[in-house]
Amino acid sequence: MNILKNILRLFGSWMGRHYPKQWISFRYFLRFYKQIDWSNPKTLNEKILYLSLMTDTIRWSALTDKYRVREYVETCGFKETLVELYGVWDNASDIDFEKLPNSFVLKTNHGSGEIKLVHDKNLIDKEKLVSYFNKAISKPYGEIEAGKHYSRIKPCIVAEQLLINDPISQKESSSIIDYKFWCFNGKVHYILVCSDRNEHSLSLSLYDRDWNVHPEYSVFTRYYQRGKVISRPENYDLMIKMSETLARPFPCVRVDLYNIRGKIYFGKMTFTSLGGMMNYFTNDFLDKAGSLIDLKYKG
Repeated sequence: MNILKNILRLFGSWMGRHYPKQWISFRYFLRFYKQIDWSNPKTLNEKILYLSLMTDTIRWSALTDKYRVREYVETCGFKETLVELYGVWDNASDIDFEKLPNSFVLKTNHGSGEIKLVHDKNLIDKEKLVSYFNKAISKPYGEIEAGKHYSRIKPCIVAEQLLINDPISQKESSSIIDYKFWCFNGKVHYILVCSDRNEHSLSLSLYDRDWNVHPEYSVFTRYYQRGKVISRPENYDLMIKMSETLARPFPCVRVDLYNIRGKIYFGKMTFTSLGGMMNYFTNDFLDKAGSLIDLKYKG
């Protein structure tokens, strides 16, 4: 079974690299049982895929890079929202764990999900971590999704401050709350809130700009579970301002932020959420959100 999975993964990477449009069309059909309308994209997924393949995404690469994006955030005037940076390495074998604080986050700059939360470095298997991250940075990311902007990122390993859930937020979520600001044509329209994140599930709740919750726009599954109503975060207006400033040049981007006791922290910028294959939103929402995106927008 593992051999078959590896063969399929290699085939998908090859197709994504050499025949991205055909490969995206094939994957889209498998997921949604319909063809992409490349000539007249309408839905949120279709427009994300169109932008990723048919427009210049060179700038996306720098802002998708979880290390290089820090410079952009600082340039936009939000340096104070950057989590503390402890180190950057091209090879995990060069990490000096003795110089790191007792708790920290290790992650790759080019992928998604290659992250380890270290609460006590005295309890970790350092050799295992080094092996994991050297393997992670040796693999190209985004080829299976045909995400060409990922292929331009030079992989590295980043160590940053570990954010801890505050007592108020702990009453609403067992994990740190992730606020994902969906920006279309430089304006925030919706916020997807992720809470109670664990290895097996994730709770979702979608809000409009006025913080009205819209469960009718989500498709809930065993993994994507219906989240409880989360309180409007402190300094919410500043989170809106920050998201719109960062998103201003782009027709569509998702800005992820955290909020600890009213202190805002930058998370990341995402241009191809779930590779443009989001199935946790209803068709109505995908149509509605897609209609808000002007493909010719130039911020």
